[in-house]
Amino acid sequence: MQPFSLNIRGRIHEYHRPAVMGIINITPDSFFAQSRVQSDGEIAGKALKLLSEGADMLDVGAYSSRPGAGEVPEAEECRRLENALRVIREAVGDGVPVSVDTFRASVARKCVEQWGADIINDISGGMLDDKMFETVAELHCPYILMHMRGTPATMQSMTQYNDVTADVIAELSRQLNKLEELGVADVIIDPGFGFAKTLEQNYELMRNLRSFDILGRPVLVGVSRKSMLTKLLQISVAEAELPTAVLGAVAIERGAAILRVHDVVAARQSITILNAVEPC
Repeated sequence: MQPFSLNIRGRIHEYHRPAVMGIINITPDSFFAQSRVQSDGEIAGKALKLLSEGADMLDVGAYSSRPGAGEVPEAEECRRLENALRVIREAVGDGVPVSVDTFRASVARKCVEQWGADIINDISGGMLDDKMFETVAELHCPYILMHMRGTPATMQSMTQYNDVTADVIAELSRQLNKLEELGVADVIIDPGFGFAKTLEQNYELMRNLRSFDILGRPVLVGVSRKSMLTKLLQISVAEAELPTAVLGAVAIERGAAILRVHDVVAARQSITILNAVEPC
């Protein structure tokens, strides 16, 4: 990977090795049941545990994006995030970058301005809320631009591509240009594994991950315990920790800068081994 930096509230965070983003799910229905936390004690404990295991940053989600997940009203998403972000900041302090997983611009604004989030992680890449890009520009915060088509409920009916790698890059490039025109400096690219892609298309994207270098931005890979692993291997989500680590290592070898994972220890061990073989 190429070293990268993020400007978070005026402070430059530099990354000279692949970073690990630990997932905190405050949803009652996320696809990996063991990752869900609800009480204040569980949320604080999860944050501290992920950091002790080697996470460089945290990602908090209050709206499950798994196929078929129910809709979460905006007021409920805000209620969950306001409480969780308060608990996390009280537990870990201000020095740890915290990302919030939301596609709603109004929610993103509250999270950054009022509740202590640093990074916006938008699964829709600005496609579900036309106010998102101008909001991110006004907030001057890093933004994770993920590729998806449709909504979580409809995305798996929208997998028609001429060339999945070229088409995904083209669609991301159009959105990236809009962000750049608004002056958004810190953008992270996420190819959107599992979102509007078939099993075969997910692996084609992984084979061609180096192609995303053309966008000139750090690439985040989120494949943790996803169906591209469980369906391929015919295993349960609970059995997918080791396969996740293997595929994460493949992603790092192909230039990924950030791994978004449920299991930080396995991801960090994979990176350490790769670095011992050939510094990355």
